[in-house]
Amino acid sequence: MIRKSFGTNFALYLVFVSGMLVTILGNSLVILSICHFKQLHSPTNVLISSLALADLLVGVIVMPFSATWTVTGCWFYGDTFCHLHVSFEWFLTTLSVFHLICIAVDRHQAICNPLHYSRKITVSVAVMMVCACWSLAAVYAYGVIYPKASKAWLNKLESYKCIGSCTGYASRLSILLSSILCFFFPCTVMVCLYMHIFDVAKQQARKFRDKNHCLNDRGKGGLVKQSECKAAKTLSIVLGVFIFCYVPLYVLGPISLLSRLRAPGYLTEVFYWLLYLNSACNPLIYALFYPSFRKCFHCIITLKIFSPNSSTMNLSLK
Repeated sequence: MIRKSFGTNFALYLVFVSGMLVTILGNSLVILSICHFKQLHSPTNVLISSLALADLLVGVIVMPFSATWTVTGCWFYGDTFCHLHVSFEWFLTTLSVFHLICIAVDRHQAICNPLHYSRKITVSVAVMMVCACWSLAAVYAYGVIYPKASKAWLNKLESYKCIGSCTGYASRLSILLSSILCFFFPCTVMVCLYMHIFDVAKQQARKFRDKNHCLNDRGKGGLVKQSECKAAKTLSIVLGVFIFCYVPLYVLGPISLLSRLRAPGYLTEVFYWLLYLNSACNPLIYALFYPSFRKCFHCIITLKIFSPNSSTMNLSLK
């Protein structure tokens, strides 16, 4: 184990604690906003609030224990919780992927099939999609990964300060299949969906321009399409940040297996924390690109949420 100076440990803890606070507070704001403000009660936001809950769990359950492990190089919490910790990592990672697939499908229906969107994608349907995401991710993590994680072991280290390490077990085949089925294939599908979304959006914009922005089109469809496209662009940014944060770790595993080269421990830790910090990015994206969320956040932080009729306030920024 490489010993770190006090200054290095302090700086690492400062970064990790800051990341945890942003993750917990930011996602709590998203969940509270969607639950409280009626204008945000939509199928898309049901999926976003569930994704925020998954990100919140990363900040509460995964980050604190991983921070101690990263800084000290020791696992102080026993082998049983080590198994649970490994499973939670897989569970929340897979859960995020499933949610992003559902969000991409939701946006695809809203843009490419707008006449039937409100009939096909309702709040009830979104709730069922959320339940399916959590159920399938739980079955995968605790039915497939947890039994393998039970083979984790506590390696006695030379330093008397270290109790052991938390190392999950996975076969080469399972790592390759997980990378393909839980990341590369879903991401390919999502990217294709968003590419089709923006292609259709460009075609619709061209048609509106050809009609010289007919008043009837603008009143009944143009403004709706504009808001839907803006939402799709923002959610595509969420997808892009997700891919940026997840690609290094998911590429590292297959490359290490195929080349039989072991990546440096510090590099693996950096990639894991890049994956964790993705959970802190989504609330920041909503605050930067969604005026309605930005207004909700301001209302909550300034305690205006406690004022009468705050749940029905107009969130549009003109």
